[in-house]
Amino acid sequence: MLKIFLSRVLHSLIIIFAFEGCAQDNQMDTKEEKFIQRREQMVERQIEARGIENKAVIQAMMSVPRHRFVPQDELSRAYSDEPLSIGEGQTISQPYIVAFMTEQLQIDADDNVLEIGTGSGYQAAVLAEIADSVYTIEIIPELAQKAGKLLKELEYQNIVVKQGDGYHGWPEKAPFDAIIVTAAPPRIPQTLLEQLKIGGRMVLPVGEYTQELVVVDKSENGLNMQSILPVRFVPMTGEVQENE
Repeated sequence: MLKIFLSRVLHSLIIIFAFEGCAQDNQMDTKEEKFIQRREQMVERQIEARGIENKAVIQAMMSVPRHRFVPQDELSRAYSDEPLSIGEGQTISQPYIVAFMTEQLQIDADDNVLEIGTGSGYQAAVLAEIADSVYTIEIIPELAQKAGKLLKELEYQNIVVKQGDGYHGWPEKAPFDAIIVTAAPPRIPQTLLEQLKIGGRMVLPVGEYTQELVVVDKSENGLNMQSILPVRFVPMTGEVQENE
């Protein structure tokens, strides 16, 4: 009788644990579904409604789970139309700016892209959805380590994260088809211009108190620079400050 009783108790416990496991899975599924819905709303209301037309960019913004790149205490605002703090005095840019800068780069599927200022890793993930390879540099060790770990968890095989001073670019991987900078230098670093391929394009914020988003096209005839949008980014740090 004791064996029968113990067997029934064990069977009941198994059922309870299995039920709790299913309940937790259902809660996680429901939560992810809500994030997907909010991401769809973000793309519709913040991206497409403001004129972003590139289908690859729109699909990338739809595919990357932005909520994975923000701190836990900012989850409720993960898909809001604003930049968010990610610690270390840095931010994740608002979704529209990420989409706008990515569209301005005019990336092709076989492009080799350099990003200066990894931050949370979100912009790198968006780029990696479109480009063949993304090399991204972050000057703050804690952010570089955290972003690298998260991007691996999300199984991005075409992103390489390096901790270092983005002012120097990544000469070993140059030239690049496209370069994007997500922190504002007072002036465009010459090292980055040198690492941009002929026919390539760079997008970056430039300035100190007043900043402009600048698009640089490099051709055999030289450089064409155009300011296209007033912006506000965190300043680029490191050697760029010493050279000013």
